[in-house]
Amino acid sequence: MNIAVYSGSFNPLHIGHLAIMKHMTEEAGFDYVYLIVSPKNPLKEGISGETGPERYEAAVKAVCRHPELKVWVDDIELHMPAPHYTIRTLDALKEREPENRFTLIMGADNLAVIRQWRDYKRILREYGVAVFPRTGHDPEHIKKSLMAEDPSYDITLLKAEMVDISSTIIREALAAGEDASQWLM
Repeated sequence: MNIAVYSGSFNPLHIGHLAIMKHMTEEAGFDYVYLIVSPKNPLKEGISGETGPERYEAAVKAVCRHPELKVWVDDIELHMPAPHYTIRTLDALKEREPENRFTLIMGADNLAVIRQWRDYKRILREYGVAVFPRTGHDPEHIKKSLMAEDPSYDITLLKAEMVDISSTIIREALAAGEDASQWLM
């Protein structure tokens, strides 16, 4: 099967995440999305790895509210030692399921900084990335720059609708006592 790997903090899952997951299976040709809740992103501050199991449970509940989704919430990173590098997760998935092809889903904002990622060249060569648009980032330009470095990189730019909401905005709204239910998945 052709599996899209969607990894992140998902603190919380929202309608933007939902739109991306639907796009991957309904329009981008993936058989399934593996939603990987990461305990702690090595490049981000502010989210405690200790909340990983809680975020995983919340993700399972959110995905269950959408039975039409072809999504599996995977806890693989919760059982892996830190630091939680994406390449380690992709390698573990490939070892667990050698019959499947795994492609990483990311936003253009992450593609812009992928050179900071551990073994990013392996990610781009061996697994590939499917990139959705993000406000303030030019995915065509970023891809061109990376492909000039190595034309064997597998970078697919998605023509997906942009949903301009973030988990940070939702957390701030909730902290201010505002109703954010219209954005939650």
